[in-house]
Amino acid sequence: MLVRAVTGPTARRLCRSRRGAAAACFPLCRALLGVRGADAAVFLQGLLTNDVTPLAEPGAASSALYAHALNAHGRCLYDVMLYRLPGEEPHILLECDSSALDPLQRHLKLYKIRRKVDITPCPDLSLWAVLPGDSSLPKSAGQAVLLAPDPRTELMGCRLITKKGADPSEIIPGSEVGNVQDYHRHRYKQGIPEGVKDLPPGVALPLESNLAFLNGISFTKGCYIGQELTARTHHMGVIRKRLLPVCLSAPLPPQGIPEGAEIQTEAGKPAGKFRAGGGDLGIALLRLAHVNEPLCITLGGDKVKLSASTPEWWPKTAAK
Repeated sequence: MLVRAVTGPTARRLCRSRRGAAAACFPLCRALLGVRGADAAVFLQGLLTNDVTPLAEPGAASSALYAHALNAHGRCLYDVMLYRLPGEEPHILLECDSSALDPLQRHLKLYKIRRKVDITPCPDLSLWAVLPGDSSLPKSAGQAVLLAPDPRTELMGCRLITKKGADPSEIIPGSEVGNVQDYHRHRYKQGIPEGVKDLPPGVALPLESNLAFLNGISFTKGCYIGQELTARTHHMGVIRKRLLPVCLSAPLPPQGIPEGAEIQTEAGKPAGKFRAGGGDLGIALLRLAHVNEPLCITLGGDKVKLSASTPEWWPKTAAK
């Protein structure tokens, strides 16, 4: 059973925080890979954490899905979003970090064997994140290739796929192109990981990365690569570390906080690792036992203080 990361009141607070602003479209440093053919859904079903089959059914209610591709040891290789394009033959687009496009393509082709699928990059398409302003976003956008709600949580708005060079403000009336750093600050504030910096390939574990809270995993779909450790952790019900949003106190070092920096309690106990961030906001893998304690990172003899918070969109039982 999937935990739905949708909270109406929280989403309304997000919209109120953008009161007076137009919907903002952010160009993403993400790439798209097309998987097309009669066996597309069956092929991806054995490689990804989520259940792909509903997405591939004709007239599917959902047009987007979130998932991870894992290695054989159950650690995250690639965080992806899947989009079903209209047509009789299944045509699925996989969104991934742009730096992971070639490795993901090689990973898929390694397991293709005799499947009837064609795997090709889509350099003619652009990907945008869209956060709402005063008014709600349209259900569809005629000139777009696809406009779909972000499947992770309502707080992340929509994903927009356009032809390369298209102006999203012409596709979504009243919208404006925003600074992508504002998008990253928004998701860091909400504790939403995305890409290889937040989810280091071969290091990050899916349940510690809150994949269940982000509608990115099915525990009933059957076998897929890396399933054993994930399923065992889920059934044991013990997750001692999780990705959490963190806020850093000034003054910050000019070079920023290095990725993977050790986080400690004031008493010097290991508390976790800083993953990535921007300015005073970031995301870190922390031991839940130390989340409510004062934390710090030591850099060159200086200490940078930080505090962690539990996202409001998490299920209420998750913070315990």
